[in-house]
Amino acid sequence: MSRSARRTVLKFFALGTGAVATGLSVPAEASSVPRSNFLERPRATPRTAPAAVDVMRLPLNVTDKIREIQGYASATSVNAGGTIGFHVTVARPQPFTVTVFRIGAGRSRQVGASGELAGQPRAVPKPDPVTGLVDCDWPVSWTLSVPAYWTSGIYMAVFETADGHRAVTPFVVREDQRKSDFVMVLPFNTYSAYNMWPMDGRTGRNLYRGYAAPGKVGDIKNRAYRVSFNRPFANGGRPKLFAMDVAAAQWLERNGYDVTYATNVDLHEGRVDPGRHKGLVFSGHDEYWSGAMREVVEAAFRGGTHCAFLGANNAYWNVRLEAAGRVVTCYKDAVDPSPGRFGPTKLWRDLGSGHAHAEGRLLGVQYNGIPDKPVPLVVREAGHWLWAGTGLRDGDTIPKLVGGEADGVFPGIPMGFGAQRTVLSASPFTDAKRGALVQNTSLSVSPRGTIMFDAGTFHWPLALVKSPYTDARIQRATRNLFDRMRAAPRSGSPSRGR
Repeated sequence: MSRSARRTVLKFFALGTGAVATGLSVPAEASSVPRSNFLERPRATPRTAPAAVDVMRLPLNVTDKIREIQGYASATSVNAGGTIGFHVTVARPQPFTVTVFRIGAGRSRQVGASGELAGQPRAVPKPDPVTGLVDCDWPVSWTLSVPAYWTSGIYMAVFETADGHRAVTPFVVREDQRKSDFVMVLPFNTYSAYNMWPMDGRTGRNLYRGYAAPGKVGDIKNRAYRVSFNRPFANGGRPKLFAMDVAAAQWLERNGYDVTYATNVDLHEGRVDPGRHKGLVFSGHDEYWSGAMREVVEAAFRGGTHCAFLGANNAYWNVRLEAAGRVVTCYKDAVDPSPGRFGPTKLWRDLGSGHAHAEGRLLGVQYNGIPDKPVPLVVREAGHWLWAGTGLRDGDTIPKLVGGEADGVFPGIPMGFGAQRTVLSASPFTDAKRGALVQNTSLSVSPRGTIMFDAGTFHWPLALVKSPYTDARIQRATRNLFDRMRAAPRSGSPSRGR
Protein backbone atom coordinates (compact mmCIF):
# COMPACT_ATOMS: atom_id res chain seq x y z
CA MET A 1 0.00 0.00 0.00
CA SER A 2 1.49 3.32 -1.01
CA ARG A 3 1.73 6.29 1.35
CA SER A 4 -0.51 8.30 -0.95
CA ALA A 5 -3.16 5.59 -0.80
CA ARG A 6 -3.01 5.62 2.98
CA ARG A 7 -3.50 9.38 3.03
CA THR A 8 -6.73 9.03 1.04
CA VAL A 9 -8.09 6.31 3.30
CA LEU A 10 -7.68 7.93 6.71
CA LYS A 11 -7.62 11.30 8.38
CA PHE A 12 -5.74 11.63 11.63
CA PHE A 13 -5.91 13.57 14.82
CA ALA A 14 -3.21 13.75 17.45
CA LEU A 15 -3.56 12.03 20.81
CA GLY A 16 -0.47 12.85 22.81
CA THR A 17 2.48 11.76 20.68
CA GLY A 18 0.47 9.28 18.62
CA ALA A 19 -2.20 9.38 15.95
CA VAL A 20 -5.29 7.31 15.23
CA ALA A 21 -7.86 7.08 12.49
CA THR A 22 -10.88 9.36 12.70
CA GLY A 23 -13.02 7.12 10.51
CA LEU A 24 -13.80 3.48 11.25
CA SER A 25 -16.60 1.25 10.05
CA VAL A 26 -18.26 -1.91 11.28
CA PRO A 27 -16.68 -4.95 9.59
CA ALA A 28 -18.81 -6.67 6.98
CA GLU A 29 -18.86 -9.83 9.10
CA ALA A 30 -20.25 -7.98 12.11
CA SER A 31 -23.72 -9.48 11.73
CA SER A 32 -22.39 -12.72 13.26
CA VAL A 33 -20.04 -11.08 15.77
CA PRO A 34 -20.98 -9.58 19.16
CA ARG A 35 -20.72 -5.80 19.17
CA SER A 36 -17.89 -6.18 21.68
CA ASN A 37 -15.78 -7.79 18.98
CA PHE A 38 -15.48 -4.91 16.55
CA LEU A 39 -14.38 -1.31 16.80
CA GLU A 40 -16.97 1.26 17.76
CA ARG A 41 -16.79 5.03 17.27
CA PRO A 42 -18.52 7.72 19.29
CA ARG A 43 -21.85 8.41 17.59
CA ALA A 44 -20.94 12.01 16.73
CA THR A 45 -18.06 10.86 14.54
CA PRO A 46 -18.85 10.07 10.89
CA ARG A 47 -18.00 6.60 9.62
CA THR A 48 -15.88 5.90 6.58
CA ALA A 49 -14.62 2.64 5.15
CA PRO A 50 -11.10 1.73 6.33
CA ALA A 51 -8.72 -0.36 4.30
CA ALA A 52 -9.15 -4.14 4.65
CA VAL A 53 -6.27 -6.48 3.91
CA ASP A 54 -4.99 -9.87 5.03
CA VAL A 55 -1.95 -8.85 7.06
CA MET A 56 -0.98 -12.50 7.42
CA ARG A 57 -0.42 -12.56 3.65
CA LEU A 58 0.99 -9.07 3.29
CA PRO A 59 4.35 -9.41 1.48
CA LEU A 60 7.33 -8.69 3.72
CA ASN A 61 10.47 -7.82 1.77
CA VAL A 62 13.21 -7.32 4.35
CA THR A 63 16.13 -9.39 5.61
CA ASP A 64 17.88 -9.55 8.95
CA LYS A 65 21.22 -8.94 7.23
CA ILE A 66 20.28 -5.63 5.63
CA ARG A 67 17.43 -4.62 7.99
CA GLU A 68 15.76 -2.40 5.39
CA ILE A 69 13.13 -1.67 8.05
CA GLN A 70 12.35 -3.56 11.25
CA GLY A 71 10.82 -2.71 14.58
CA TYR A 72 9.48 -3.94 17.89
CA ALA A 73 6.82 -2.78 20.33
CA SER A 74 7.57 -1.44 23.80
CA ALA A 75 5.15 -3.95 25.33
CA THR A 76 3.45 -7.16 24.30
CA SER A 77 0.08 -5.55 25.04
CA VAL A 78 -1.60 -2.27 25.92
CA ASN A 79 -4.88 -1.63 27.69
CA ALA A 80 -7.46 0.32 25.71
CA GLY A 81 -6.89 3.96 26.55
CA GLY A 82 -3.15 3.48 27.08
CA THR A 83 -0.06 4.07 24.96
CA ILE A 84 2.45 1.79 23.28
CA GLY A 85 5.71 2.74 21.59
CA PHE A 86 7.37 1.35 18.48
CA HIS A 87 11.15 1.22 18.08
CA VAL A 88 12.15 1.18 14.41
CA THR A 89 15.38 0.94 12.44
CA VAL A 90 16.00 1.49 8.73
CA ALA A 91 19.02 0.58 6.63
CA ARG A 92 19.53 4.17 5.48
CA PRO A 93 17.99 7.46 6.61
CA GLN A 94 14.60 7.89 4.93
CA PRO A 95 10.93 8.48 5.79
CA PHE A 96 8.74 5.61 6.93
CA THR A 97 5.20 5.06 8.22
CA VAL A 98 3.52 2.81 10.77
CA THR A 99 0.05 1.51 9.92
CA VAL A 100 -2.01 -0.39 12.50
CA PHE A 101 -4.45 -3.20 11.73
CA ARG A 102 -6.76 -5.31 13.88
CA ILE A 103 -6.89 -9.00 12.96
CA GLY A 104 -10.53 -10.03 13.32
CA ALA A 105 -13.04 -12.54 12.04
CA GLY A 106 -12.35 -11.75 8.39
CA ARG A 107 -9.89 -9.50 6.63
CA SER A 108 -7.79 -7.26 8.86
CA ARG A 109 -9.10 -3.74 9.38
CA GLN A 110 -6.84 -0.70 9.21
CA VAL A 111 -7.49 1.36 12.34
CA GLY A 112 -4.69 3.89 12.59
CA ALA A 113 -1.44 5.20 11.21
CA SER A 114 1.45 7.45 12.10
CA GLY A 115 1.86 9.76 9.18
CA GLU A 116 5.37 10.20 7.80
CA LEU A 117 8.24 9.71 10.26
CA ALA A 118 12.00 10.27 10.00
CA GLY A 119 13.83 6.95 9.95
CA GLN A 120 17.36 6.42 11.21
CA PRO A 121 19.60 3.32 11.29
CA ARG A 122 19.94 1.76 14.75
CA ALA A 123 22.82 -0.40 15.96
CA VAL A 124 22.51 -4.16 16.43
CA PRO A 125 23.74 -4.99 19.94
CA LYS A 126 26.38 -7.61 20.53
CA PRO A 127 25.17 -10.73 22.36
CA ASP A 128 25.97 -10.83 26.06
CA PRO A 129 29.11 -13.01 26.29
CA VAL A 130 27.71 -15.04 29.21
CA THR A 131 23.98 -15.35 28.56
CA GLY A 132 23.76 -14.67 24.81
CA LEU A 133 21.14 -11.98 25.42
CA VAL A 134 20.51 -9.72 22.41
CA ASP A 135 18.72 -6.65 23.77
CA CYS A 136 18.15 -3.51 21.72
CA ASP A 137 18.06 -0.08 23.30
CA TRP A 138 16.62 1.86 20.41
CA PRO A 139 14.67 5.07 21.03
CA VAL A 140 10.93 5.18 20.49
CA SER A 141 10.15 6.15 16.90
CA TRP A 142 6.40 6.57 17.33
CA THR A 143 3.93 6.32 20.19
CA LEU A 144 0.41 5.09 19.53
CA SER A 145 -2.26 6.44 21.87
CA VAL A 146 -4.90 3.72 21.88
CA PRO A 147 -8.42 5.16 22.18
CA ALA A 148 -10.52 3.78 25.02
CA TYR A 149 -13.12 2.59 22.49
CA TRP A 150 -10.73 0.26 20.66
CA THR A 151 -11.80 -3.35 20.99
CA SER A 152 -9.53 -5.91 22.57
CA GLY A 153 -7.84 -8.02 19.93
CA ILE A 154 -4.72 -9.03 18.05
CA TYR A 155 -3.18 -6.04 16.30
CA MET A 156 -0.37 -5.71 13.79
CA ALA A 157 1.86 -2.71 13.24
CA VAL A 158 3.11 -2.51 9.65
CA PHE A 159 6.36 -0.58 9.08
CA GLU A 160 6.97 0.68 5.53
CA THR A 161 9.81 2.78 4.11
CA ALA A 162 9.51 5.41 1.44
CA ASP A 163 11.29 3.06 -0.99
CA GLY A 164 8.72 0.29 -0.41
CA HIS A 165 10.25 -2.11 2.13
CA ARG A 166 7.88 -3.54 4.70
CA ALA A 167 8.02 -5.40 8.02
CA VAL A 168 5.55 -5.98 10.88
CA THR A 169 5.25 -6.66 14.59
CA PRO A 170 2.21 -7.92 16.55
CA PHE A 171 0.76 -6.67 19.81
CA VAL A 172 -2.43 -7.10 21.80
CA VAL A 173 -4.98 -4.54 22.93
CA ARG A 174 -6.58 -5.49 26.24
CA GLU A 175 -9.80 -4.39 27.92
CA ASP A 176 -8.88 -5.02 31.54
CA GLN A 177 -12.15 -3.87 33.04
CA ARG A 178 -14.50 -5.72 30.69
CA LYS A 179 -15.94 -9.09 31.52
CA SER A 180 -16.06 -11.51 28.60
CA ASP A 181 -16.95 -15.13 28.20
CA PHE A 182 -13.39 -15.99 27.17
CA VAL A 183 -9.99 -14.38 27.38
CA MET A 184 -7.43 -15.60 24.85
CA VAL A 185 -3.84 -15.58 26.10
CA LEU A 186 -1.22 -15.23 23.36
CA PRO A 187 2.15 -16.98 23.92
CA PHE A 188 4.62 -14.12 23.56
CA ASN A 189 7.11 -15.92 25.83
CA THR A 190 7.29 -18.70 23.27
CA TYR A 191 7.44 -16.25 20.37
CA SER A 192 10.55 -14.73 21.98
CA ALA A 193 12.07 -18.11 22.83
CA TYR A 194 12.03 -19.08 19.13
CA ASN A 195 13.02 -15.64 17.83
CA MET A 196 16.60 -15.76 16.48
CA TRP A 197 16.82 -12.12 15.41
CA PRO A 198 19.01 -11.05 13.82
CA MET A 199 19.55 -14.01 11.50
CA ASP A 200 22.52 -12.23 9.98
CA GLY A 201 24.98 -15.12 10.02
CA ARG A 202 26.76 -14.09 13.21
CA THR A 203 24.67 -12.36 15.89
CA GLY A 204 21.30 -14.03 16.41
CA ARG A 205 20.52 -16.23 19.40
CA ASN A 206 17.39 -17.87 20.75
CA LEU A 207 16.73 -20.44 23.48
CA TYR A 208 17.54 -23.27 21.03
CA ARG A 209 20.60 -22.29 19.03
CA GLY A 210 22.99 -19.61 17.84
CA TYR A 211 25.77 -19.25 15.29
CA ALA A 212 28.67 -21.64 15.81
CA ALA A 213 30.71 -19.88 13.10
CA PRO A 214 30.02 -17.11 10.60
CA GLY A 215 27.05 -18.24 8.52
CA LYS A 216 26.74 -21.57 10.35
CA VAL A 217 23.87 -22.16 12.76
CA GLY A 218 25.02 -24.25 15.70
CA ASP A 219 23.15 -26.27 18.31
CA ILE A 220 22.21 -25.97 21.97
CA LYS A 221 25.82 -25.18 22.93
CA ASN A 222 25.53 -21.88 21.05
CA ARG A 223 22.12 -20.83 22.31
CA ALA A 224 21.12 -18.02 24.63
CA TYR A 225 19.97 -18.45 28.22
CA ARG A 226 18.08 -15.17 28.12
CA VAL A 227 16.04 -13.65 25.28
CA SER A 228 14.53 -10.20 25.04
CA PHE A 229 11.29 -8.71 23.77
CA ASN A 230 13.37 -5.62 22.93
CA ARG A 231 14.17 -6.72 19.38
CA PRO A 232 12.28 -7.31 16.14
CA PHE A 233 11.02 -10.74 15.21
CA ALA A 234 13.20 -12.39 12.57
CA ASN A 235 12.41 -12.55 8.87
CA GLY A 236 9.95 -9.71 8.61
CA GLY A 237 8.26 -9.78 11.99
CA ARG A 238 5.67 -12.56 12.11
CA PRO A 239 6.51 -14.81 15.07
CA LYS A 240 7.01 -18.53 14.58
CA LEU A 241 3.67 -20.39 14.84
CA PHE A 242 1.73 -17.11 15.11
CA ALA A 243 -0.74 -18.51 12.56
CA MET A 244 -2.14 -20.89 15.20
CA ASP A 245 -3.21 -18.00 17.41
CA VAL A 246 -4.61 -15.97 14.52
CA ALA A 247 -6.64 -18.98 13.36
CA ALA A 248 -8.19 -19.47 16.79
CA ALA A 249 -9.02 -15.77 17.13
CA GLN A 250 -10.63 -15.61 13.71
CA TRP A 251 -12.71 -18.70 14.39
CA LEU A 252 -13.89 -17.49 17.80
CA GLU A 253 -14.94 -14.09 16.48
CA ARG A 254 -16.51 -15.51 13.34
CA ASN A 255 -18.65 -17.81 15.48
CA GLY A 256 -19.90 -15.01 17.68
CA TYR A 257 -18.10 -15.73 20.95
CA ASP A 258 -17.47 -12.88 23.34
CA VAL A 259 -13.68 -12.87 23.64
CA THR A 260 -11.06 -10.48 24.94
CA TYR A 261 -7.30 -10.83 24.60
CA ALA A 262 -4.13 -10.73 26.70
CA THR A 263 -0.59 -12.15 26.57
CA ASN A 264 1.18 -14.51 28.90
CA VAL A 265 3.20 -11.54 30.16
CA ASP A 266 -0.14 -10.11 31.34
CA LEU A 267 -0.96 -13.44 32.97
CA HIS A 268 2.41 -13.36 34.74
CA GLU A 269 2.01 -9.74 35.85
CA GLY A 270 -1.49 -10.29 37.27
CA ARG A 271 -3.37 -8.25 34.69
CA VAL A 272 -5.65 -11.21 33.86
CA ASP A 273 -8.39 -11.87 36.42
CA PRO A 274 -9.80 -15.32 35.59
CA GLY A 275 -12.84 -14.60 37.74
CA ARG A 276 -14.03 -12.11 35.11
CA HIS A 277 -14.25 -14.81 32.44
CA LYS A 278 -15.85 -18.22 31.98
CA GLY A 279 -12.78 -19.61 30.26
CA LEU A 280 -9.08 -19.08 29.62
CA VAL A 281 -8.07 -19.93 26.05
CA PHE A 282 -4.48 -20.82 25.18
CA SER A 283 -4.72 -20.72 21.44
CA GLY A 284 -1.37 -21.93 20.14
CA HIS A 285 2.04 -23.19 21.22
CA ASP A 286 2.50 -21.93 24.79
CA GLU A 287 5.69 -23.71 25.84
CA TYR A 288 7.42 -21.27 28.22
CA TRP A 289 5.62 -20.65 31.52
CA SER A 290 6.64 -18.74 34.61
CA GLY A 291 5.69 -19.93 38.05
CA ALA A 292 3.35 -16.97 38.44
CA MET A 293 1.52 -17.99 35.25
CA ARG A 294 1.08 -21.51 36.51
CA GLU A 295 -0.19 -20.33 39.88
CA VAL A 296 -2.84 -18.18 38.21
CA VAL A 297 -4.07 -21.00 35.95
CA GLU A 298 -4.11 -23.62 38.70
CA ALA A 299 -6.09 -21.28 40.96
CA ALA A 300 -8.45 -20.49 38.08
CA PHE A 301 -9.13 -24.18 37.43
CA ARG A 302 -9.73 -24.82 41.11
CA GLY A 303 -11.98 -21.77 41.28
CA GLY A 304 -14.26 -22.73 38.40
CA THR A 305 -12.76 -21.05 35.33
CA HIS A 306 -12.62 -23.42 32.36
CA CYS A 307 -9.38 -23.80 30.38
CA ALA A 308 -8.90 -24.72 26.72
CA PHE A 309 -5.47 -25.46 25.26
CA LEU A 310 -5.89 -25.67 21.48
CA GLY A 311 -2.29 -26.60 20.61
CA ALA A 312 0.35 -28.88 22.14
CA ASN A 313 3.53 -28.78 24.23
CA ASN A 314 2.19 -26.25 26.69
CA ALA A 315 3.62 -25.26 30.10
CA TYR A 316 6.77 -27.26 29.29
CA TRP A 317 9.67 -25.05 30.45
CA ASN A 318 9.78 -23.17 33.74
CA VAL A 319 11.02 -19.63 33.02
CA ARG A 320 11.64 -16.38 34.83
CA LEU A 321 10.46 -13.06 33.44
CA GLU A 322 13.06 -10.45 34.28
CA ALA A 323 13.97 -6.84 33.44
CA ALA A 324 10.44 -5.56 34.08
CA GLY A 325 8.96 -8.44 32.10
CA ARG A 326 11.05 -7.80 28.98
CA VAL A 327 13.47 -10.75 29.29
CA VAL A 328 12.65 -14.47 29.32
CA THR A 329 15.26 -16.55 31.18
CA CYS A 330 15.56 -20.31 30.75
CA TYR A 331 18.81 -22.20 31.40
CA LYS A 332 17.32 -25.62 30.53
CA ASP A 333 20.04 -28.28 30.95
CA ALA A 334 22.68 -25.76 32.09
CA VAL A 335 23.15 -24.73 35.70
CA ASP A 336 20.82 -21.87 36.62
CA PRO A 337 22.97 -19.45 38.62
CA SER A 338 20.07 -17.84 40.48
CA PRO A 339 16.97 -20.04 40.75
CA GLY A 340 14.06 -18.22 42.31
CA ARG A 341 10.99 -19.25 44.28
CA PHE A 342 9.89 -21.67 41.60
CA GLY A 343 13.27 -23.36 41.29
CA PRO A 344 15.73 -23.61 38.42
CA THR A 345 14.57 -22.79 34.91
CA LYS A 346 14.25 -26.29 33.50
CA LEU A 347 11.41 -28.66 32.60
CA TRP A 348 8.39 -28.33 34.86
CA ARG A 349 8.10 -32.13 34.95
CA ASP A 350 11.62 -32.33 36.44
CA LEU A 351 10.92 -29.95 39.33
CA GLY A 352 10.11 -31.32 42.77
CA SER A 353 9.60 -35.00 43.50
CA GLY A 354 7.15 -37.56 42.21
CA HIS A 355 6.15 -35.54 39.15
CA ALA A 356 4.45 -33.03 41.45
CA HIS A 357 4.87 -30.25 38.88
CA ALA A 358 4.51 -32.28 35.68
CA GLU A 359 2.35 -30.37 33.21
CA GLY A 360 0.17 -33.46 32.72
CA ARG A 361 -1.20 -33.09 36.25
CA LEU A 362 -2.72 -29.79 35.19
CA LEU A 363 -3.46 -30.40 31.51
CA GLY A 364 -4.25 -34.13 31.50
CA VAL A 365 -1.62 -34.78 28.83
CA GLN A 366 1.85 -33.45 28.13
CA TYR A 367 4.36 -33.16 25.32
CA ASN A 368 5.69 -36.49 24.09
CA GLY A 369 7.07 -36.00 20.59
CA ILE A 370 7.31 -34.44 17.15
CA PRO A 371 5.51 -36.35 14.37
CA ASP A 372 7.90 -36.84 11.45
CA LYS A 373 4.91 -36.15 9.19
CA PRO A 374 1.24 -35.27 9.76
CA VAL A 375 -0.85 -38.30 10.66
CA PRO A 376 -4.59 -38.83 11.24
CA LEU A 377 -6.18 -38.18 14.60
CA VAL A 378 -7.84 -41.44 15.67
CA VAL A 379 -11.08 -40.86 17.58
CA ARG A 380 -11.87 -42.44 20.94
CA GLU A 381 -14.93 -42.11 23.16
CA ALA A 382 -17.12 -41.02 20.26
CA GLY A 383 -20.13 -40.91 22.60
CA HIS A 384 -18.60 -38.05 24.55
CA TRP A 385 -20.38 -34.71 24.23
CA LEU A 386 -17.30 -33.17 22.57
CA TRP A 387 -17.88 -35.32 19.49
CA ALA A 388 -21.68 -34.78 19.42
CA GLY A 389 -22.98 -33.94 15.95
CA THR A 390 -19.73 -34.81 14.20
CA GLY A 391 -20.89 -38.24 12.99
CA LEU A 392 -17.64 -39.75 14.23
CA ARG A 393 -17.35 -43.23 15.65
CA ASP A 394 -14.59 -44.86 17.65
CA GLY A 395 -11.64 -45.58 15.38
CA ASP A 396 -12.61 -43.00 12.75
CA THR A 397 -9.76 -40.81 11.55
CA ILE A 398 -9.36 -37.12 10.78
CA PRO A 399 -6.62 -36.75 8.16
CA LYS A 400 -3.35 -34.93 8.94
CA LEU A 401 -4.68 -33.42 12.16
CA VAL A 402 -1.76 -34.62 14.30
CA GLY A 403 1.30 -32.61 13.32
CA GLY A 404 3.93 -30.13 14.46
CA GLU A 405 4.16 -31.42 18.03
CA ALA A 406 2.00 -33.80 20.02
CA ASP A 407 0.87 -34.46 23.58
CA GLY A 408 0.06 -37.78 25.17
CA VAL A 409 -0.99 -39.43 28.42
CA PHE A 410 1.87 -40.49 30.69
CA PRO A 411 0.55 -43.45 32.74
CA GLY A 412 2.74 -42.59 35.74
CA ILE A 413 1.41 -39.02 35.91
CA PRO A 414 -2.24 -38.94 36.99
CA MET A 415 -4.46 -35.93 36.43
CA GLY A 416 -4.45 -33.71 39.50
CA PHE A 417 -7.05 -31.45 41.16
CA GLY A 418 -9.40 -34.41 41.67
CA ALA A 419 -10.40 -34.14 38.01
CA GLN A 420 -11.79 -36.97 35.93
CA ARG A 421 -9.94 -37.32 32.62
CA THR A 422 -11.39 -38.65 29.37
CA VAL A 423 -8.99 -39.52 26.54
CA LEU A 424 -10.67 -38.57 23.26
CA SER A 425 -8.08 -39.73 20.74
CA ALA A 426 -5.31 -42.30 20.42
CA SER A 427 -3.28 -41.48 17.32
CA PRO A 428 -0.09 -43.44 16.50
CA PHE A 429 2.80 -41.42 15.13
CA THR A 430 6.55 -41.71 14.69
CA ASP A 431 9.06 -39.35 16.26
CA ALA A 432 12.40 -39.35 14.41
CA LYS A 433 14.34 -39.63 17.68
CA ARG A 434 11.90 -41.43 19.99
CA GLY A 435 10.26 -43.90 17.65
CA ALA A 436 6.62 -45.03 17.85
CA LEU A 437 4.42 -42.88 20.09
CA VAL A 438 0.73 -42.08 20.59
CA GLN A 439 -0.97 -38.67 20.58
CA ASN A 440 -3.92 -38.09 22.90
CA THR A 441 -6.56 -35.38 23.06
CA SER A 442 -7.74 -34.99 26.64
CA LEU A 443 -10.73 -33.45 28.40
CA SER A 444 -10.85 -33.43 32.17
CA VAL A 445 -13.62 -32.27 34.50
CA SER A 446 -13.04 -31.17 38.08
CA PRO A 447 -15.33 -32.15 40.97
CA ARG A 448 -17.14 -28.82 40.59
CA GLY A 449 -17.64 -29.28 36.84
CA THR A 450 -14.76 -27.18 35.54
CA ILE A 451 -13.35 -28.22 32.14
CA MET A 452 -9.68 -28.61 31.23
CA PHE A 453 -9.23 -29.35 27.52
CA ASP A 454 -5.97 -30.10 25.70
CA ALA A 455 -6.08 -30.73 21.94
CA GLY A 456 -2.60 -32.27 21.88
CA THR A 457 -1.63 -31.20 18.35
CA PHE A 458 -0.54 -28.05 16.53
CA HIS A 459 -3.05 -28.62 13.74
CA TRP A 460 -6.24 -28.32 15.82
CA PRO A 461 -6.55 -24.50 15.59
CA LEU A 462 -5.56 -24.59 11.90
CA ALA A 463 -8.46 -26.99 11.27
CA LEU A 464 -10.84 -24.22 12.35
CA VAL A 465 -10.05 -21.99 9.35
CA LYS A 466 -9.14 -22.40 5.71
CA SER A 467 -5.86 -24.35 5.72
CA PRO A 468 -4.48 -27.71 4.58
CA TYR A 469 -6.05 -29.15 7.77
CA THR A 470 -9.54 -27.65 7.63
CA ASP A 471 -12.11 -30.09 8.99
CA ALA A 472 -15.80 -29.45 9.72
CA ARG A 473 -15.84 -32.16 12.40
CA ILE A 474 -13.13 -30.41 14.42
CA GLN A 475 -15.01 -27.14 13.97
CA ARG A 476 -18.17 -28.77 15.35
CA ALA A 477 -16.28 -30.37 18.25
CA THR A 478 -14.71 -27.02 19.10
CA ARG A 479 -18.14 -25.36 19.05
CA ASN A 480 -19.34 -28.07 21.43
CA LEU A 481 -16.43 -27.30 23.75
CA PHE A 482 -16.89 -23.52 23.79
CA ASP A 483 -20.68 -23.73 24.02
CA ARG A 484 -20.35 -26.07 27.01
CA MET A 485 -17.80 -23.83 28.69
CA ARG A 486 -19.93 -20.76 28.06
CA ALA A 487 -23.06 -22.41 29.46
CA ALA A 488 -21.68 -24.71 32.18
CA PRO A 489 -22.20 -23.70 35.82
CA ARG A 490 -19.11 -22.83 37.80
CA SER A 491 -20.01 -25.04 40.76
CA GLY A 492 -22.08 -28.08 41.59
CA SER A 493 -21.87 -31.71 40.58
CA PRO A 494 -19.24 -32.65 38.00
CA SER A 495 -20.27 -33.60 34.51
CA ARG A 496 -19.69 -37.27 33.77
CA GLY A 497 -18.64 -36.48 30.22
CA ARG A 498 -21.61 -37.96 28.38
